[in-house]
Amino acid sequence: MTIDWWTLGLQAINVAVLVWLLQRFFWRPVAAMIDRRRVTAQRILTEAETARGEATAALTMIEQTRAGFAKERETILIAAHAAAEQARAAHLAKAAQEVAALEAAARASVEQATQAAEQAWVERSSLLAVDIAQRLAARLTGAAVYAAFLDWLLKEIAALPDAARQAVAANGTELEAVSATQLDPAEQERYRGLIGKAFAGHPRIVFKVDPALIAGLELRGPHFVIGNSWRADLNQILAGLTHDDRH
Repeated sequence: MTIDWWTLGLQAINVAVLVWLLQRFFWRPVAAMIDRRRVTAQRILTEAETARGEATAALTMIEQTRAGFAKERETILIAAHAAAEQARAAHLAKAAQEVAALEAAARASVEQATQAAEQAWVERSSLLAVDIAQRLAARLTGAAVYAAFLDWLLKEIAALPDAARQAVAANGTELEAVSATQLDPAEQERYRGLIGKAFAGHPRIVFKVDPALIAGLELRGPHFVIGNSWRADLNQILAGLTHDDRH
């Protein structure tokens, strides 16, 4: 077997030219294009990673915001529940106070009405008792009754302060002797003498009649009144009855 070195050399040259041509016009542009695409891909990957990081951060922020909203909602609900409970408690307390005030007012009104009714019955009973006493006392007339009232009147005059009796005697004060019935002139003169003697003087005495006295003899001066009659006694009894029942 013989080797054709010229053919082998030409083929080697052809291979070398082909390799050079491929390297210059194919491999370099392809390598450059591959490098550009690799850079682009790397940039896209970097941008994607950045976007994914931003998306993750945004998702985390959203989750935090949602958690904050949930916590805030829970806080608002708790505050609203507390406010509602406080308002309900205040409303119940106010209602209880109003009910207590109404009950107190009702009790006071009932007590007042009861006291007024009791007082009215007391006054009516007292007036009835006094009226009965007046009717009975009106039947007790005569010399003995007038003598008793005259004696009581003289004792009342003697019980007056000395200055009062002396003033009546010294000034010649006019006095009114009031009786339930008309006294005859002789009786008037006798009463005038006894009353003047009680004052240790000679006061001017005018006799008058007041049937409302029922019975008795009252003496009225400018600065004093000696209530010496059935009417005065009955009024005093009536005042005592009503005063005692009120207490």
